[in-house]
Amino acid sequence: MTVTSPRLARVTPENVSAACRLAVRRDQEHLVAPVAHSLAEAYASPDTAWPRLVYDGDQLVAFVMGGFDPENEISLFRCGVWRLNVGAEFQGRGYGRFAVDELLAEARRRGQRRVTVMWETGPGSPEPFYLRMGFRPTGEVFAGEVVGELFLDDA
Repeated sequence: MTVTSPRLARVTPENVSAACRLAVRRDQEHLVAPVAHSLAEAYASPDTAWPRLVYDGDQLVAFVMGGFDPENEISLFRCGVWRLNVGAEFQGRGYGRFAVDELLAEARRRGQRRVTVMWETGPGSPEPFYLRMGFRPTGEVFAGEVVGELFLDDA
């Protein structure tokens, strides 16, 4: 099955509980923070965090959070994919690609040229996904994770 009618939505009081229940596969839980943790980070960083939910029709299928902080002294935090959680039962259907494409479109709207992402390696790693999306390792490792980048001119 593929993506049919995906759309982004803001997190609201009406959908925050459903967002917090969205869960990745068990074998991926050590690779990405739960949505509730991400929303707490977004609440603490309202000027830079960009949390969004992905729906297909009325079904919540994924969560994506970008970070936009062009003046950050650490270049990898200036514009990037902070989190991507695709519900376990919805993986492999194109929702992750949709979410990242929407984040890249937001980066373009904000005049950004470079988007970063970090991932752990090993079983269940999202590395193959990000490589298919066009991200390339920078050779840098931050907090034990590979740093990838994508230049929007190339995407």
